Amino acid sequence: MTWPRIVATALLFQGAPAHPSTGLGVARAMVEGQDVRPLPDQRPFFEAVRQNLVRSQETQRQFAYTERRTDLNFNPFGRLGTGGTRVYEVTPLADGSGFNRRLTERDGKPVTNASVERIERRMPRGRLLIDDVASTIELAIDHRDVIDGRQMVVVTFTPRPGAKPRTREGRIARSFKGLIWIDEEAQEVSRVEATAIDDISFGYGLLARLGGGSTVMVRRDPIDGTLWLPVSVRFTGEGRALLFRKLIVNYAVDWFNYRRYSSSSVAS
Repeated sequence: MTWPRIVATALLFQGAPAHPSTGLGVARAMVEGQDVRPLPDQRPFFEAVRQNLVRSQETQRQFAYTERRTDLNFNPFGRLGTGGTRVYEVTPLADGSGFNRRLTERDGKPVTNASVERIERRMPRGRLLIDDVASTIELAIDHRDVIDGRQMVVVTFTPRPGAKPRTREGRIARSFKGLIWIDEEAQEVSRVEATAIDDISFGYGLLARLGGGSTVMVRRDPIDGTLWLPVSVRFTGEGRALLFRKLIVNYAVDWFNYRRYSSSSVAS
């Protein structure tokens, strides 16, 4: 799940003062009758959020879940992401090295006797990945908001001028700007909305190229007590496929029915 990892690594080293507009925002809020409490101190707040993201990424390996996704498949008309939906049951491997995935439904119809697909986790690149993403994104606390009755701290992110990322995650981050909604009490990322400010290429631009303005939306919810996990991602945009055909993207993945899986359950 690339976007939660990008947010976690960027938060590790972001410790600059709050957004320059914060003071003006407080003055404006006083006139408009909004929340005038001081915004959280950026460095300790980001550190707490980062620790929660790392914890959720590690704990997620203990959970089985259901995944519903729209396939990204080209057709002769250059349309992408309209090939129907598939539903999978996903269970973790006992050693944490990956997971098993089995197709259970295609386009609303049950699938029986589907083979189990073993998927190995891509090994993290440690400090290189953290440094690369952190050097690519600039984060700043901007204002407060309310979602579903909960207080959120809204953080802006933009590409750092002159950044030269070396990893896939860094290159993705460099192409987007957007907002992150962080639950103030839980100190957990709740929503991410990102908009591409540059073209995004697939297959070195030969297979497809999405234009600026493409959007990504990520949602995380509390799943098991205080544990928050991703529940959906949406990707939309337009561009060109195979250099000349119009390309439309409407890609969605949902994760639900999370349940803890003990080592003995996985082994069996």
